[in-house]
Amino acid sequence: MSKPFRDVIQPSELIINEDGSIFHLHLKPEQLSDKIILAGDPERVPAVASFFDTTEFDISNREFRSITGTRRGKRLTVVSHGIGSDNIDIVLNELDALANVDFKTRTVKPGFKQLTLVRIGTSGGLQSFMPVGSYVIAGKSIGFDAVIYFYANNEEVRDIDFENELIRQLSWQAPGIRPYVVNADASLVQQIGRDDIPSGITIAANGFYGPQGRKIRLALSDPDLNKKIEAFDYCGWQITNYEMESSALAGLAALMGHRAMTVCCIIAGRVDKKMNTDYKNSLTELIEIVLERI
Repeated sequence: MSKPFRDVIQPSELIINEDGSIFHLHLKPEQLSDKIILAGDPERVPAVASFFDTTEFDISNREFRSITGTRRGKRLTVVSHGIGSDNIDIVLNELDALANVDFKTRTVKPGFKQLTLVRIGTSGGLQSFMPVGSYVIAGKSIGFDAVIYFYANNEEVRDIDFENELIRQLSWQAPGIRPYVVNADASLVQQIGRDDIPSGITIAANGFYGPQGRKIRLALSDPDLNKKIEAFDYCGWQITNYEMESSALAGLAALMGHRAMTVCCIIAGRVDKKMNTDYKNSLTELIEIVLERI
């Protein structure tokens, strides 16, 4: 009986290094766990891995650093992704390929392997009930980036009604950019958050300064955007915090069929103008919580 034909993914589309690893991450398929912790800062990778009981390897390339090991019998991989949704596009596609593409035949494997991905990040709080030092899960993410629009069927994972209301209440003034809204995996939010980490609505901005309402020398196109964001209310939902990656992670993972979410430590209070640059202890506690629950 002949095997069903499967399209071959060309070398220009799936770039595999000479040693059999994928182009940016430099990981090989057998080196990846199906439980993955993501972090922006490459230096946060060894901080997470310091809680592992055993370590298999430590691989670095550019801003991407990966360590796989075990903790209390669970095999885990921690990967850094750098800053921004464009990097999430690289990391998610390469992790999915490692799990679901046969590198020898360059074809998609017949059996799908689902990944569980939890991003641990830092964030700026937009509400008084999200003080510096608190944790919040991005149960729903608002993307100011446009990554998801480059993929077919994106409307299937977007909350269109929420998007329309957001644009209305914010009097959206960035022509050519339509914010999109996606949900994190509900079962994973419950698994990690339980009853002690609240689920909020997170904006993933496509920059750190102007897109998050920061003014240094350049004037802002909408100086009142943050005030409108703070006042936003839709069916009792309020926008809780800013960061830069949660929307691309949740949206691409949903399209691919993976479970994904972001949980952040609030290190800046955008309302009261407070900032905590010495946040490592709070982040260490969050890392331990995620490692225990993933």
